[in-house]
Amino acid sequence: MQSSNPNTATNTAEVAVIGGGIVGLAIALGLTRNGHQVVVLDESDIALRASQGNFGLVWVQGKGDTLPEYAAISRQSARLWRSLADQLLDSTGIDIQLQQKGGLFFCLTEQELNNRQQMLQQMQQAAGGDYPFQVLDLKQVQELEPEAGPEVAGATLGPEDGHVNPLLFYRAMTEQFLQSGGRIVHSGKTTDIKPLNQGFTVTCHDKGLDQKWHCDKVVLTAGLGNKELAPMVGLHAPVEPNLGQVLISERLKPLLNYPTGHVRQTNEGTIQIGDSKEDVGFITDTRIEVLAQIANRARKMYPVLNKVRLVRTWGALRVMTPDGYPIYQESTRHPGAYVVTCHSGVTLGALHQGPIADWISHNKTELPLEAFNGQRFNG
Repeated sequence: MQSSNPNTATNTAEVAVIGGGIVGLAIALGLTRNGHQVVVLDESDIALRASQGNFGLVWVQGKGDTLPEYAAISRQSARLWRSLADQLLDSTGIDIQLQQKGGLFFCLTEQELNNRQQMLQQMQQAAGGDYPFQVLDLKQVQELEPEAGPEVAGATLGPEDGHVNPLLFYRAMTEQFLQSGGRIVHSGKTTDIKPLNQGFTVTCHDKGLDQKWHCDKVVLTAGLGNKELAPMVGLHAPVEPNLGQVLISERLKPLLNYPTGHVRQTNEGTIQIGDSKEDVGFITDTRIEVLAQIANRARKMYPVLNKVRLVRTWGALRVMTPDGYPIYQESTRHPGAYVVTCHSGVTLGALHQGPIADWISHNKTELPLEAFNGQRFNG
C-alpha cells in the first residue's frame, strides 16, 4: 500500500490526525466519510505500536465495572461492528474475520466465578437490567467448549462479545482511507503543535529535517505520545505503558468455538494466548517466567494445549490512563484540538469510525463524553 509524501510548499490539510495506528485510522476514516480532507501524520515503523500487538477481541463483558458510561459505549461499539466489517469488505474486498457469537471468561476457582458473577450483576443493575450475561458451571461450559478442562470451575458468557483479525482490520481501514482521498505521511515524530488564530501548525521531525503542516483541526491519536502532545494544545493525557505478552501456537484444526479473555483461535488456526499485565516502563521484551504463567493458565483451561507447539511470542505496550478508561476531549483553550486515547482500540474501533468521528466533525454528540474528560486526573 502506498501513502503520499508531503510537498513542503503546500503542507496543508483540513484535519491532521497525529498517529496512524488502529485508533488514528478509524478516526481518519470516519472523518473522510464526513467529507473532510484528512492527513494522517504517522511516526515510523519504529514507533511503539499497540496496534501491532493487539489481541483482537471485540469485548464487552466486564468492561466498565466502575464506570457505566464506559460499559455503554463498549456495547454501542459492539453493535456497530457488523456494519463496519461489511462496509470494509464491500469497499476493499478484505474480510476482517469478524465473529460475534459470544465470548467466554473462564474462572479456575469457585471464588473467582462468584466474584465475577457479583461484578456482572452490579453492572447489570447499573444498566437498569439491560446487561446480558450467563453464568455457566463446568458441565455447561463443556457443552459449548468440549475441550474445556476439569480444572475450570465455570465461566461467564457474554453474548455481545467476539473477535476479529486486527491486522486485516488495520489493512482494510488503510486501503479504504486511501481510496477515499485520505493521505498518510510517514512524517517522523511530531515535535510541536502551535495553535494559531485560525487552526494549528504541526511540526514533525524526521532524519534531521522538519516538516510543517497547517490544519484547521488536529486530532491526537498518538497513543503513548499523547502524554507529551496534549499539553501543547491545552489538553491533559496522563497515559502510561502497560506491557502485555502473547504466545502463538502452530496452526491447528478448529478446536475452540468461542474466544475467551485469555485464549482464542484465529481463522488461520493458530491459538493466541495472553492477558499478562506489567508496569515495566517502555520495555517490550518478553520474559520466560511471565510466558510460563500465561501458558500454565491456558493449559488448565484447555488441556489439549499441552500437546501444542508454540511458534512465537511478542510483547506490546498498552496505552493506559490512571483509571484505565479512555480520554475523549476537545480543548477549551484551543477549540479544534482533540485528544482520543484508549487501550481498547479494537473493541472501540466501530465507535471511533462512527460516533466519535461524527463528534469531531460536527462538534456535537449524544455520547456521554463528559465522563471521559482528561481533567478528571487533575486532582
